[in-house]
Amino acid sequence: MFDSRDLSSPVERVRDEHAPTALVFDCERDFETLSPSVASDLGLVVDSLEPASYPAEWLPADAPALLSKYAGSDLTIGMPGDGSIVWTRQTDPPIVLVKARVEGSPESFVDFLLTEAFVELGLDVPEHFLGFFEDDYPDLDRAVDLDPGGTYQVAAALFDGWLGLQTREVFASWTETNPDLADAWADAGTRLEERVSGLPRAVARGETDFADAAELACAAIKHDLELPAPFDALATDAYRDHGPEYAITWARKTFDALAE
Repeated sequence: MFDSRDLSSPVERVRDEHAPTALVFDCERDFETLSPSVASDLGLVVDSLEPASYPAEWLPADAPALLSKYAGSDLTIGMPGDGSIVWTRQTDPPIVLVKARVEGSPESFVDFLLTEAFVELGLDVPEHFLGFFEDDYPDLDRAVDLDPGGTYQVAAALFDGWLGLQTREVFASWTETNPDLADAWADAGTRLEERVSGLPRAVARGETDFADAAELACAAIKHDLELPAPFDALATDAYRDHGPEYAITWARKTFDALAE
């Protein structure tokens, strides 16, 4: 299931700087969430496993079953919305898993995704939005007027945007030190730019629902793109500094405005 992945020299340099102990594996099969039995196989290649768990009161009563399982005591690696590359500190040393879905993607883009994982590992941030919102997640659930799945998607997007506010400073600094990676970062942003600028029209026409729009807009934050309202309020130092409290206030104001 897991094969050690060789890294290019630029990617190896980023790992050495931000996450020097991290191990990187290719996965034979694609996945959203590894089953506990498969995840436990990682115990053969790491020194120890320490599954994360979260208090039940952090979850609203109608939380998706997979989120409730994630909060439990089983070793759970990977969740919906995590993308093509997953990292975790539930192992020692930490690991980065490259999903099978990256096959066929440009090598430069995969290299960027790998370095993004290393930079996030080096920030010592939570690896899921539940560790970000903590006991405030029920407040977000009340602020977001969507079904539980939609609320999950918005929460994941908001966490991704908050991470992007920190990682983009690192990516932007690579122009001289890691030009190939900087180009991959900029190219990925260019591919998003037109879709992001058209979000208000797409939502107004019913072509994109709000949760999908939030996911796309927040993904663009790491690329330092200009965002349309109401998402532009998330691409700010205030959000980076105040995190969950700011996100919940933003969600409450945004959905109140949508209801008018």
